[in-house]
Amino acid sequence: MIRSNLFRARDGHGHAPVTNIELFFDLVFVFAITQLSHALLEHLTWLGALQTLFLLFAVWWVWIFTTWVANWLDPERANVRLMLIALMLGGLVLSSAIPHAFDKNGWLFAAAYCSMQIGRTLYMVWASWGVHSARAQNFMRIAFWHLLSLPLWVAGALVTPDQRLLLWGGALLVDYMGPITFFPTPGLGRSKGTDWDISGAHMAERCALFVIISLGEGVLITGATFATLPQDGIHWLAFATCFLGSAALWWLYFDTGARRGSEVIEASEQAGLIARNAYTYWHIPIVAGLVVSAVADEMLLMHPYGHIEAPFLAVTIGGSLLFLIGNMGFKKTTNDRRFPPFSHMLGSALLLVVGAAAWFGHWQPVTLGIAAFGALLFTAVWEWSSYNGGWRRWAPWLERFNRADA
Repeated sequence: MIRSNLFRARDGHGHAPVTNIELFFDLVFVFAITQLSHALLEHLTWLGALQTLFLLFAVWWVWIFTTWVANWLDPERANVRLMLIALMLGGLVLSSAIPHAFDKNGWLFAAAYCSMQIGRTLYMVWASWGVHSARAQNFMRIAFWHLLSLPLWVAGALVTPDQRLLLWGGALLVDYMGPITFFPTPGLGRSKGTDWDISGAHMAERCALFVIISLGEGVLITGATFATLPQDGIHWLAFATCFLGSAALWWLYFDTGARRGSEVIEASEQAGLIARNAYTYWHIPIVAGLVVSAVADEMLLMHPYGHIEAPFLAVTIGGSLLFLIGNMGFKKTTNDRRFPPFSHMLGSALLLVVGAAAWFGHWQPVTLGIAAFGALLFTAVWEWSSYNGGWRRWAPWLERFNRADA
């Protein structure tokens, strides 16, 4: 086998199209997102939220590292396809272990995670060896960092849930510090931004597709839950609120952010660094916000009236807030502006005001849901109008804030 054939032959713009096997691979992570939202719903406490967050970190890290690898490799080659299918099997095991990852299936989750991360990295070392020496060394450094966290994953799987949280938290810290520090490795030094010579358009498209997967969880929960409920006015109102909330989240990401992010990273000579900051890291709160928002949708549909409980308040405001924070970081990183979008800062503040008013004003859950959607709608309208020059027509004094969005 000629290993150079395993890599993509890109066009003059370095474009690497998304392939069908990559979309097939994503099906496993549709299941993973569903598992995460259900796990959070069943353990809606501070401890349950922290456990779900750690599991989300692990799931995202597996997916995003595979996305980086598929950016270089040619998924149309049989050898690469088989590697991705093997990773799918590991991902299915990983996803299946999520509900009891902090119980009886801790060993299964850790084994699947570590096998996928180390196995895929060693495959890239083998594929790059003698073909692209800088890339081979880069993945040798990545393998070293995965091996650093391996003892913590293994030890965490063997102890009690409380100890597991601490050990797996340490393992995730090691894993997440790798790209930030450029994977410093004894004898090999650090990676450089030029080692991450990726197709920016491919990275942008893949992350946008993962956002669609996460949004789809909210839509599926809304439809499936509503189908089992009485078709009365209050449930129809809650149903419409949940759907419109998902539409607002879609608009906030895809109207300007996804398109402009793709254009910026594709044109940049530092595509690897932008991919690390804007897509590898800033998409984590975006995805987390969508998972939490899906939980809020199901809770609203199940209990649209009555007293607001603290968990419902937390997921309703927290989900949208996480999403806006992630979107702010993503748009600032890909927009080369001094400040994050002013519209998103206003929207975040408005969400906090809505949460406080709902709690102290003893609102009904459906009222809180509508108000939270209103805050997202306000953010989307402000950003769209600012980007299209609408504010300049009647409020020129807002020009300095418009620059943060446009």
